[in-house]
Amino acid sequence: MLLPTSLVGSYPQPDWLIDRERLAGRFPPRVRARELWRVAPEFLDEAQDDATLLAIRAQQDAGLDILTDGEIRRESYSNRFATALDGVDVDNPGTALDRSGHPNPVPRVTGAIRRRHSVEVDDVRFLRANSSSSRQVKITVPGPFTMAQQAQDDHYGSVEAMAFGYAEAVNEEVRELFAAGADIVQLDEPYLQARPSEAAKYGVAVVNRALEGATGTTAVHLCFGYAAIIHERPSGYSFLPELAECACDQVSIESAQSGLDTSVLASLPGKTIILGVLDLSTADVENPQVVAERARRALPHVPADRLVLAPDCGMKYLPRDAAFGKLTSMVMAAAQLRAELGG
Repeated sequence: MLLPTSLVGSYPQPDWLIDRERLAGRFPPRVRARELWRVAPEFLDEAQDDATLLAIRAQQDAGLDILTDGEIRRESYSNRFATALDGVDVDNPGTALDRSGHPNPVPRVTGAIRRRHSVEVDDVRFLRANSSSSRQVKITVPGPFTMAQQAQDDHYGSVEAMAFGYAEAVNEEVRELFAAGADIVQLDEPYLQARPSEAAKYGVAVVNRALEGATGTTAVHLCFGYAAIIHERPSGYSFLPELAECACDQVSIESAQSGLDTSVLASLPGKTIILGVLDLSTADVENPQVVAERARRALPHVPADRLVLAPDCGMKYLPRDAAFGKLTSMVMAAAQLRAELGG
């Protein structure tokens, strides 16, 4: 299908499941934040299943072509995976600077990083079992470069060595996610953009290690941070053309809020571009014509058969009605563009 539509990853969690006001009033947690859940621990798994079904249904009702689980079971995009690994002292966090420059509690790495068990395999099985058979499904995993930037190293002696430790764990997870039924596995790597000097040294190599042997479509997502928390947007990426050397099939980027100069996309030949066409800095629902025009800006630089339309980033901080409205508008914009392009 020409111009398929998808979430980047997250969809808003219901207020009855998580304290959304408390969630929005802090930086995304890097360590566990169980205090955010409104449901008692003994009922939490069932409640998360129910909320995930709502997220899947919302995506299907909006008309998305590629479905995710909405990341409903996560307190943040990264902490659920990062705190499930051996070698991490979850009871005594360390400290690292967030991309905003503020210190934040983070996983403290005290030994060799190992994946002791699958983390998201049951999630992708649940998604596959509860999705229309005509839709592809995507699952997201925090990338190894980003997790290393969000950790305190008390073992490896260098952030680079720690990143490759994370890459080994991510690689095991990626392989199992495809085996469990994922069509697309996406690594979330916002810190490739936030820490470009470090990324230039080993960012692509560490991502490639994480994707080694992948048997399905792989994506890498770069963003400027959640719009609800990081309000300013640069006009361009500090690390993007370098992903031409990445083993991933798809690159997910923002363009709506930032007004990105889309000519940079010509530097990624052969990559499918997951193009952010929904501005998440506002709950206002764009009309389909506005969304379609954002997509048109990329067409001189990327063939239409290598474009996927998506929000700029995760939608978890938006009101649920606004998120649904924006997705519906995006689906309408994609239909309009397909008609124009004859696809």
